[in-house]
Formats: sequence, C-alpha cells, structure tokens
Amino acid sequence: MQLLVSGGAGFLGSHLIDDLVSKGENVTVVDNLSTIKHLYLPEKGVKLVKEKVENFDSSEKFDFVIHLAARPSPEDYMNNPVDTALSNSLGTQKLLEIARKNDATFVYTSSSEVYGNPSIVPTPEDYWGFVNPIGVRSCYDESKRFSEALIMAYHRQYNLDVRIQRPFNVYGPRLREDGTYGRVVSRFIYQALKGEDITIFGDGSQTRAFLYIDDWVDATERIIFTEGLSGEVFNVGSDKETKIIDLAKLILRVSNSRSMIKFLPSRVDDPPRRAADLHKIKEKLGWYPKTSLEEGIKKTVEWFGGAIN
Repeated sequence: MQLLVSGGAGFLGSHLIDDLVSKGENVTVVDNLSTIKHLYLPEKGVKLVKEKVENFDSSEKFDFVIHLAARPSPEDYMNNPVDTALSNSLGTQKLLEIARKNDATFVYTSSSEVYGNPSIVPTPEDYWGFVNPIGVRSCYDESKRFSEALIMAYHRQYNLDVRIQRPFNVYGPRLREDGTYGRVVSRFIYQALKGEDITIFGDGSQTRAFLYIDDWVDATERIIFTEGLSGEVFNVGSDKETKIIDLAKLILRVSNSRSMIKFLPSRVDDPPRRAADLHKIKEKLGWYPKTSLEEGIKKTVEWFGGAIN
C-alpha cells in the first residue's frame, strides 16, 4: 500500500514510519524539517519531500493519508503562531483534497489540547472542550479544533473515510535532546543529565498523563488499518495522572542526578489537569498502554544519555 505521511520526519512520525517500513509499506513523507534536529527516517522504503504541508500537492496515488505535521511544543508554537495555525488549517485542507481525489483513508493526529481546561478528568472523546480562542495557545489549540471540524465536514459532505486521534503527552527516544523543544519529559531529562536546575512552571501540582512512544505507534496503526472506523475519534494516551513535580522526582531518581528543582511562573492558560478516558479505544480496538511510566522513563533516559554524549 502507498501511504502519505505529513510531519513524518518528526518524533512521532519517525517511529511510526520505522514500523510501517519494517512491515513492507511504501511511504512518502512531506516535512519541512522545521522542528527536528536529527533525521531518523529509514534509508529505504521512504520518499522524503522537503516542503511545508500547506504548500504540498501531489498527483501520486495514495491509499492512506496521515496528517501529523504540527508544532506540538508550547514554546515552539507560541514563537511561531502563524506557521502553527496554517499547518492545521491550510495544511489539513490540502491533505484532505489529496485523500478525496484518491478515495484514500484520512487519519489525523489531533491533540489532547482540544479539550483545553477540561471539567472532566479523565476526559472522554465526547467532551467538547474549554479553550481560550484568542489566547497565546490558541494558534495550536484552535487550529487543531478547526482541523477536526473540517475533517468531519469532508466526511459528511464527501463520505470520506476519516479517523481522528487525540494523543496525550507522548514521550520516548528521539525527542529533541538539546532540551529546547519544550516538552516536559525531554526538558527534565536534559536538565537532569546536564546537572542543571529542573525548571517547573507553577508549583508542580498540575498533572499530565504520559504515553510511551511504542504504545502510541501500536494504537495509531490500529486506527489506520482497522476497517469500519470512518468518522471515529479516539483518545490515545494514559488514564493515569502524574503530577509534574512527581515526574521531576522520578527523572532525578532514574538518572541519578543531583540537580535541584526550580519553580518558575505558571504558563498562561496551562491546564491544571490532564488524563485520557480510554474506554472507547479499549472497547473498539482492544488497545491499552503497556509501558509503565518508570519503564518508559528509564528507556528514554538511557537514549538521552547516548544522544547528549
């Protein structure tokens, strides 16, 4: 089968493509490489097109169109709000048109950010969200929400086979090891291994639900290839909340670091709690996370140790 993957050179994409290529799939990646430091794509089985997704077009035949391209780090997307909004609006429309012309299955990687500051935690897929539409995070949150709306419009108007997933804080090897790419796990590990202060925004009582990359790949492939899922939306994450302060302490222990914890002012519109309700994906796809947080952190710390050194 022929698969088109936007953002395929990024953290999520490179792991997904490794597995797809190992199973004999043919993959075309469109990625402008704006969020990566190292290229991890396989040498064979992948065609790379260096281009912004909103500028991309193709007359090739694809069976699946998978839209991953985004700037998921808060520091990154707040510094690049226009590019962030365009990849999740014009970029989504471009790829939907390619999928429609090919009668291909369209799979979108949205975000748990569409829920904003939820009143229900763990949060189910039918929760509508509580998002500041003009806040500093809106370039990401609202463009993800717009993408979901546009995708469902194509599903209803053109009967396009579409599937949407909402990942929750995926982590693992290949996150930017220089610590500048904003994700909390990579930043904490980098700081711990370097002996720098671990910086926590706020008092550390805010929670997240962390998912190891191998579990995300498993869930994503089930969403892509399982028949009869058109129009479905799935949370892909963990239902176990972890306080950010506890994550920092775990990383300090696993890495044998003597770093201190430093508290910084809270981020604007930063949700105080986040965790995924997994009842739907467990029932429909038989999927659940298999990697414990401690096991995943150990694997990630080990990889970071080699990447930094």
